[in-house]
Amino acid sequence: QVQLVESGGGLVHDGGSLRLSCVASGGTFSTFAVGWFRQTPGKEREFVAGISWSGRSTDYADSVKGRFTISRENAKNTVYLQMSSLKAADTAVYYCAADRKEYWQDFVTNWDSDYSYWGQGTQVTVSS
Repeated sequence: QVQLVESGGGLVHDGGSLRLSCVASGGTFSTFAVGWFRQTPGKEREFVAGISWSGRSTDYADSVKGRFTISRENAKNTVYLQMSSLKAADTAVYYCAADRKEYWQDFVTNWDSDYSYWGQGTQVTVSS
């Protein structure tokens, strides 16, 4: 059974930075595409960033382009989301999601229904 555990959330001031981590266990992590999503109360979950199994492809929501960077370290079964220039609008619970891919599926998908495994989430709060 694949398990994902997020960490790194917390309280930060407007303009600050945080790095989220997603550690996977129970599967061959190097074959997983991984995405970060976020959700606030009363709103639908939204795609934030994604990375293909090889790391060669990444994608970002327009709202975070130029401020967030997704990366992966397969030797540590970990995907990171470096968040900079944080704004109050970035406040949300951030979820890591993963889906096993074939070698030829080296792309990112931004639909939450395309991901089979989800973490419990980590809270990010940006104070203005």
